[in-house]
Amino acid sequence: MTPHNEAEVGDFAKTVIMPGDPLRAKYIAENFLDDAKLVNSVRGMFAYTGLYKGKRISVMAHGMGMPSIGIYSYELYKFYDVENIIRIGSCGGYIKELDLFDVVLADDVYTEGNYALTLNNDTCHIVSADKSLNSVIKQVAEISNIKIYEGNTICTDVFDLYMTNQKKFFNRIPKNFKPISAEMEAFALFYNAKLLNKKAACLMTVVDSKFIERQASPEEREQGLNKMIKIALDSGILL
Repeated sequence: MTPHNEAEVGDFAKTVIMPGDPLRAKYIAENFLDDAKLVNSVRGMFAYTGLYKGKRISVMAHGMGMPSIGIYSYELYKFYDVENIIRIGSCGGYIKELDLFDVVLADDVYTEGNYALTLNNDTCHIVSADKSLNSVIKQVAEISNIKIYEGNTICTDVFDLYMTNQKKFFNRIPKNFKPISAEMEAFALFYNAKLLNKKAACLMTVVDSKFIERQASPEEREQGLNKMIKIALDSGILL
């Protein structure tokens, strides 16, 4: 056990699907997994292990922001022998082509934060998803006839819609980076995977966009995320 996780070693499968919301983890366990067992409830950060199409898979919430996912993913990799983590969450769209509920797969992720510096005395600000894991996800999406948009993602320390001056933020992004979306967790996950020689990927569903006036309602988010959940789980059985 760790200070943040009451599960025993062996309670987690080699592959963990990680949504941000604990209730979304519960939703996935109840609607997609067979024989799901609750293995962690510390701080209400639910984790379950069960069977998906006969393959043992775990799902665990990671909370909001890099510090939160940083703790939970580090412990899964370091202390629970997890090999693969696929984060599934929401994102904001940064290109006109993205509509609400489109699915995005992150390649490189940029942050201007200091997660890597604080954790590992490393001035890294750009880190990549695992290419082999992304390849599996793309194959599954193609077989499932679900379109995904692959590209670079910004990982912010604050909800981007609350920034007092988004223009100044965009001006600080490296000119050749060209992000297609924004979220708040992927950098810490990818950096932990890199540090510990593990694999990580990030699938996202667009729930707002700088090019679209309306945002998805909570009810729409729940239903709209099912495509992404299916891709992640179907990818998990191939790992």
